[in-house]
Amino acid sequence: MSAVTVPSPPAPLTQPAARMTAEEFGLKHSGDHVEFMNGEVEAVPMAGGEHGIVTNWIAYYLTHHIVTARTGRVFATDTFVKVPTNDDPERVSGADACYVSYSRLAKGAVVPRGVLSVIPDLVVEARSPFDTWSAVIGKMLDYLRAGVPVVVILDPQTRSASVFRDQERQQIFEADDALTVPAGLPGLSIPVGALFA
Repeated sequence: MSAVTVPSPPAPLTQPAARMTAEEFGLKHSGDHVEFMNGEVEAVPMAGGEHGIVTNWIAYYLTHHIVTARTGRVFATDTFVKVPTNDDPERVSGADACYVSYSRLAKGAVVPRGVLSVIPDLVVEARSPFDTWSAVIGKMLDYLRAGVPVVVILDPQTRSASVFRDQERQQIFEADDALTVPAGLPGLSIPVGALFA
């Protein structure tokens, strides 16, 4: 009886691509209008003029408050923020505006060029004409699950601001109200209607 030689199974032709980290994504896509979810780069539509005005005003009011209070930094206009979740630890969202206290990112510390990996104290999202409410609420929940204490959603259609905190009810501020966030930014008071002017 002669011996039969069984060939080894063929080696795979390609290895699966290594998954990109949030930091690699930030460096590669700086300046692009994208987010990084579940290992995939997703294009985010440009929101338009109304959205630009609203995000400009919220950044202005936050910055004005921070310059006086000297408690941290404001990041504006689609800053890449790492929003790690249990099922997606490298998730990156483009925050319309966010505040990071000096207790989270020390005064004088180097600010990263790509992704902000420090969890902000406050994130603001302005609802654009392309956003569905389910997408906006999903993003808000991701921020809260990642450890952001306060999330504010601005809605130009209803001229309102909604404040969300983990384990608390939504607080709605209408156009005639003053937006306050005592847990996130004590002393902050923004006339809601002015955000939509």
